[in-house]
Amino acid sequence: MTSAAAASRFRRPTWAGRNYSLLTAAAIVTNLGSQGALIASAFAVLQSGGDGGDVGLVAAARTVPLVLFLLVGGALADRIPRHRVMVAANTLNFLSQGAFALLVLNGTPALWQMMALSALGGVGQAFFSPASEGMLMSSVQGEQAGRAFALYRMAMQGAGIGGAALGGALIAAVGPGWVLAVDAAAFAVAGALRAFIDVSDVPARAPGGGILADLRDGWQEFIGRPWLWAIVAQFSLVNAVVVAADAVYGPLVARDHLGGPGPWGLALAAFGAGTVGGALVMMRWKPRRLLFVGTLCVFPLALPSAALAVPAPVGVLVAVMFVTGVSIEVFGVSWMTAMHQEIPEEKLSRVSAYDWLGSLAMVPLATALAGPAESAFGRTSALWGCAVVIVVLTAAVLLVPDVRNLVRRTTPVASGMPSDAAADSADAERPVGGLG
Repeated sequence: MTSAAAASRFRRPTWAGRNYSLLTAAAIVTNLGSQGALIASAFAVLQSGGDGGDVGLVAAARTVPLVLFLLVGGALADRIPRHRVMVAANTLNFLSQGAFALLVLNGTPALWQMMALSALGGVGQAFFSPASEGMLMSSVQGEQAGRAFALYRMAMQGAGIGGAALGGALIAAVGPGWVLAVDAAAFAVAGALRAFIDVSDVPARAPGGGILADLRDGWQEFIGRPWLWAIVAQFSLVNAVVVAADAVYGPLVARDHLGGPGPWGLALAAFGAGTVGGALVMMRWKPRRLLFVGTLCVFPLALPSAALAVPAPVGVLVAVMFVTGVSIEVFGVSWMTAMHQEIPEEKLSRVSAYDWLGSLAMVPLATALAGPAESAFGRTSALWGCAVVIVVLTAAVLLVPDVRNLVRRTTPVASGMPSDAAADSADAERPVGGLG
């Protein structure tokens, strides 16, 4: 193979511009570090003499400020250049995670110290997540947007799988403190990469009436689109019961019926592999009715709860988790593509913040109620209840006409142009029938 042919083979595709490439590289770096750090923080609490309840407190300390500051983070990211918000958030995460690592490496940290540093990490994520989604969506255009989102998500999921495996090995070899230090370094590297993002072609933000006015504007954008608020409302409960089943009931079923943590870890790994497979599918597939196809792919999320309720053999559970990973990734790419084409660029972060808030707000309550629900109804009934909630809510969302009928377009909605008007302008190009 000649050098010219080799260069042509490995040339970056035209739709993967400089900003997109920097965002993807930074996401890989942070996911490699953060997935291991999630495991390391739990072991750090246990190593310092804490119990399962203390692990939950440290996790909750991160979730509460994340939920509280999401909307402010979204509004801020639509007022100033998004990459600055991302770099500032990465800096905060670098400092908080670095301090956490030093405390663990130098002795036995107090529970309140770990909770405080975890809370700072949650604040950083609250400002980072809406800015990141808005920045990613504004970095790609045209008919290749779905492929770009699929590749980005595949890179993130792959890095997450590798990071969890590497983090577990490093915790066993050198202890949780060093894994937390690696995560802090990853935030520093990712922040440096994001600092080089070029926003010179992003239109200047018009002066607004303040954060509250921006939040009201974002709310009007959100509530004025039935497909948007219906699916966010659906996932506020779907995410909650999925997390309750996976985080609370899954390990218990594995302990009592499947042979311990090993089979459950294998099932979770199969889910991760499925998400990578789903992203690969979406690199090629461009379903015409985005949200209809995506919502159909939410139904399989009920399968893991049903398999745990039976309980199914390990092989069946692994297969179910893989299929679920594939299907939810099809939904995820379809959802990002719909957001990209329908939401005006200058409002992407605010709308994303409402999406994040709806998706996360009920999770702490669901995990807190999982234990009492098991005591009141039994584990099997609780798991079947999780499956039924997913199926019923997903079927209900399909009753929303916009969910069934929103179609893929090649250009995002223009600023100030309602999505239904933009859809009307594309009517002449719509093929009749079919999903592809």
